Amino acid sequence: MNLINIFEQYLTPERLNTILRVILTLAIGIPLIILVRKLMRKLVHNRLSPQSEQLVVRVVYYSLILILLVMVLNEFGFKVSALLGAAGVIGIAVGFAAQTSISNIISGIFLISEKPFVVGDVIEVNSVIGTIHSIDLLSLKLKTADNKFVRVPNETVIKTEVTNLTRFSERRATIKVSVSYKEDLKRVSELLKELALAEPKTLPEPAPVVRVDSFGDSGINLALYVWSKTEDLSDLLTNLMIRIKEAFEEHNIEIPYPHITISTEKNLEKTKTIKEV
Repeated sequence: MNLINIFEQYLTPERLNTILRVILTLAIGIPLIILVRKLMRKLVHNRLSPQSEQLVVRVVYYSLILILLVMVLNEFGFKVSALLGAAGVIGIAVGFAAQTSISNIISGIFLISEKPFVVGDVIEVNSVIGTIHSIDLLSLKLKTADNKFVRVPNETVIKTEVTNLTRFSERRATIKVSVSYKEDLKRVSELLKELALAEPKTLPEPAPVVRVDSFGDSGINLALYVWSKTEDLSDLLTNLMIRIKEAFEEHNIEIPYPHITISTEKNLEKTKTIKEV
């Protein structure tokens, strides 16, 4: 009987009516928000850049959630105006503590407007290389080649040098090779150019170039510059290094390595001093 009395005391017709209205509001509002988000994605698809699409959809999505939350609170009798007033006072205090977040939001707006990269580009920032997964108001999300998820604050991206590795369709590969001082540099240079042009992933224009890079301790350092499609760059480097190694062995071209010469004296005369006590 006590339990029944408790239910009768708290579950009044007015409260039951309020709960039913809240349930009905959520039952209609949540599917409607999901539907609007899908419609927004279709509406802005291929009309904006990928990062702008994400931003517009998320702004609409979170705005609708905020409206639904206000409606639910209103059903429970909360005065939204009083809440907004309290939120204004709290917001001033929180604002001082949220300077970093505000800075990230402003930086995110600059990144989206400037467009130094887009979703899907491969970039290098703070020695981290990854594919851009999303560009949000607070941070940049990257997916590395070994399937790691990296979050970089937008403020860091703005203040740091960022290299876009896939912005252009063509890139130049640099392969450095060292040969012995006794080798004919003209012969070696011509061989390197032939190997580069024989590689299917090499672009004929600009043509491969060989430069004498420096004189090392063990040999002469050469640099081979070859152009390829950006997506073929990794395969080009691997294929060419294998070709160069095999060709140097075939033509008896020496790839030097550091040598250490140790001199020793044998049959050293040993003398002993004997002291008589």
